[in-house]
Amino acid sequence: MAKTSISLRELESKVGQEVGISPWVEMSQERIDLFAKATEDFQWIHVDPARAKDSPFGSTIAHGFLTLSMLPKLSESTFEFSDRKMGVNYGLNRVRFTAPVPAGAKIRARFTLARYEKLDGGVQVTWNVSIEREGGDKPVMIAESIGRHYF
Repeated sequence: MAKTSISLRELESKVGQEVGISPWVEMSQERIDLFAKATEDFQWIHVDPARAKDSPFGSTIAHGFLTLSMLPKLSESTFEFSDRKMGVNYGLNRVRFTAPVPAGAKIRARFTLARYEKLDGGVQVTWNVSIEREGGDKPVMIAESIGRHYF
């Protein structure tokens, strides 16, 4: 899937619209293990495939915070802002982990522009983000994500 190329100034007219859908990204066991190592969160449901096989999920699952931490990758692989010099993560208003992400599953994000606010030298944009799992029947994560972008 190609990146959505748009200027930040054009984005203002897109409030309330789904503006982009990211490519699929695999949540491999290796990615899960590396996240566990980086965060020192070694809960067995994430890192012990043999034990997790007997869990209600039937396999290991990605950490919720790993799914959340994929937002920058999913965003950057979705959007190309032609007039942006710099962008920063400003934070989150809401996050919910609504379904598990089994190891090996693929996820992607849908970005709907909720708010567009002008700043001195840039804009603040708030996205309603829904991360879905390939073959899943509901989102695995929903969040309100805020970014600041400068011209």
